[in-house]
Amino acid sequence: MVARGSRPTASIRRRSWQRSFAARLFTTDILLISGSVLGSQLLWFGFDTVELSADIPALRAGYTTVSIVLIVSWMLMLDLFGTRDHKVIGSGSLEYKRVTDATIRLFGVFAILAFLFRIELARGYFLTALPAGLLLLLFSRWQWRQWLRRRQAKATFVSRALLVGERDKSVHVGQTIQATPGAGLLLVGALTPDGRVTDPDIQGAPILGDFATLLQAVESSRADTVILTGSDELSPADMRRVGWELESRGVELIVAPALTDVAGPRIHARPVAGLPLIHVSYPTFEGVKRFSKRIFDILGSGLLIVVSSPLLLGIAIAVRRSGPGSILYRQERIGRKGTPFGMLKFRSMVQDADDQLESLLDAQGTSDTPLFKVTNDPRITPIGQVLRRHSLDELPQLFNVFVGNMSLVGPRPQRAAEVALYDDAAHRRLIMKPGMSGLWQVSGRSNLSWDDSIRLGLYYVENWSLTADVIILWRTVRAVVKPEGAV
Repeated sequence: MVARGSRPTASIRRRSWQRSFAARLFTTDILLISGSVLGSQLLWFGFDTVELSADIPALRAGYTTVSIVLIVSWMLMLDLFGTRDHKVIGSGSLEYKRVTDATIRLFGVFAILAFLFRIELARGYFLTALPAGLLLLLFSRWQWRQWLRRRQAKATFVSRALLVGERDKSVHVGQTIQATPGAGLLLVGALTPDGRVTDPDIQGAPILGDFATLLQAVESSRADTVILTGSDELSPADMRRVGWELESRGVELIVAPALTDVAGPRIHARPVAGLPLIHVSYPTFEGVKRFSKRIFDILGSGLLIVVSSPLLLGIAIAVRRSGPGSILYRQERIGRKGTPFGMLKFRSMVQDADDQLESLLDAQGTSDTPLFKVTNDPRITPIGQVLRRHSLDELPQLFNVFVGNMSLVGPRPQRAAEVALYDDAAHRRLIMKPGMSGLWQVSGRSNLSWDDSIRLGLYYVENWSLTADVIILWRTVRAVVKPEGAV
């Protein structure tokens, strides 16, 4: 038994890799911020000594001093916003959101101070340093995240986690952890109310005993993290004592509430007389949120149409030469609030391909299976194979987005026959417009089951944010370059 107040090797190892990774982020952050700020100064002023123009003589410093103050302030803001906290790094959009918020608010403070003290700051200097620094920070965080995930795939830079709770609840939590890249948790054991060690493993984690053997199980498994998944047999007093014992050993305690598919920004903890109440915000998609997403869609699709116009023209010519039939294919899909619309694609099949669909599905025995597609579809043209593999056949949907039938990011657009299979919960997907891309596209596309497709659509609707849209679009680019499940 480890004495109270000692720090076992597992706990030291967890804190060591967390500090090591945070130090890497700190070093990269300061190098990139210094480069963007000083680079902006050199771009606008060269090596000349330029002083600020201000009503207060004490504030008439040179831009080198301003750059140093800006670099230090930027680093402090990143620290103040917890951008290197081990609870947010590695997965999810919260890390990127905090980096963005810290950067924007810093420059907002500088703008307010310049206005109040009538300091003449060169706008170009700030308008170069801000976007350059922010983009570099976000890109470096993404690169470090890829590095971290490669290490975690080899069981390094991870926390050794012990599941504690009823078996069904622990199985659900274990499955979620295992299916989430970058969770940073390695399941090393589990405790159940009956503690039968002969029971099957939970997601590879062996049953080590019952709740009474918690401390022994922590030591034998070298766990540095305990995840309480929930059990009626654990009273509030028992959980409090468990927390004290784990704290004395430096073991992190995580409580997994019985909430699924709810993103972090919708969860708010509010302690009331020592009772940790969790408030869950309901998803809303009206007013400012709906307006901001529409503006994002118009600007994004308009820009992409202009940039990709040579590619669109080239594909149109290739499709025209591939055989008889129209260049564009219009397929009816169900949009927001159940309104049907014509979704555009470049034609990738032979003429009258829809007339052959039912017979082909009947031949392979999948005519009554939702989302199922024809295996080795003989209707696809040679140019269509290339277009589909890299999702180029979907580029005309940019016009659907621009006119308002679709969004750049949203739930998967589905046919009327598929919507007819929805239960009451699945109909919530129709709150938002379907998307050209979405969680469904970056998570396997046609490899997804019907249930997974519905679940991902619901998760997106329930937890939408512009930050998440940007991340999904970035992941879409990677999925298109290295396609998986595209048919």
